[in-house]
Amino acid sequence: MKDRTNGTSLLGEFLSTRRAQLKPGDVGLPDYGDRRRVPGLRREELAQLAGVSVAYYIRLEQGLSLNASPQVLDALATALRLDDAERRHLHTLTGDARPGRRRLPAERVTAAVRQLVDAFGDSPVVVLGRRSDILMWNRPGHALFAGHLAPESPDQPATRPNTAKLVFLDAHTRDLYVDWPRKARDVVGKLRQAVGEYPDDPQLASLIGELTMRSPQFASLWAQHRVRAWDMAEYSMRHPTVGEMDVLQHSLPVPRGQGIRVVVTTAAPGSADQAAMQLLNQSLLPATDTRTEVRVVPPMHS
Repeated sequence: MKDRTNGTSLLGEFLSTRRAQLKPGDVGLPDYGDRRRVPGLRREELAQLAGVSVAYYIRLEQGLSLNASPQVLDALATALRLDDAERRHLHTLTGDARPGRRRLPAERVTAAVRQLVDAFGDSPVVVLGRRSDILMWNRPGHALFAGHLAPESPDQPATRPNTAKLVFLDAHTRDLYVDWPRKARDVVGKLRQAVGEYPDDPQLASLIGELTMRSPQFASLWAQHRVRAWDMAEYSMRHPTVGEMDVLQHSLPVPRGQGIRVVVTTAAPGSADQAAMQLLNQSLLPATDTRTEVRVVPPMHS
């Protein structure tokens, strides 16, 4: 994978890739059936739709212009038919909303986060870092997502689970999602968002490189530059212990958490899906502490 730590390179790559995914008919332009040397809209067509000069747009794609205004970015987002998450990502790639080049703090689970996890009771909960590493899970969260892994595995820095790796490289997790391709797209889209926000994180870059080399599916999705927001998603899961169930995964950002999120899984009250989750909880052995968390690991620096 090419090393693209410069924000304008990421911006140009995002613009050119998304431009290539649109056809003239998608944006209301006439399509006369002409054969194009490259797929998608031409640069002059997108510039026309956004109301900017062709020369200026070319400078944006080439990373030669550093001062795109919010108005221009919004016009480009509208022309490219971006959704809200992708629009925010486009603004982030200009550098205005990024943390900038600085040493990122080590990810840690605070006492407040542990209290929040406890407040969800028997609901499956995992705490994810900005690279999608599992920093902590409660026992229902472990049983739902990673029952085939040792419960204490997050305590070992070298074997700390990563949800992106599990989705693309772990057979158990692939079977866990009935619509695995949709889950895979969501995971990649969230990593795209993370790269835009933390372009100077070497461990994040290393994760992307590893997944690109080991998973052709990941490499294909990564090249599409699709972005997914961390909010709420509904999935059908096929658990080996309790069977199929439809669940909601809620992602809650941790204030001042540098990208840390608490992900809580629920099912509709009174439904067979909720009964399946309760059955899964009943299968757990008694334990005095329902949480397992990672030890703090200092970030790697190049």
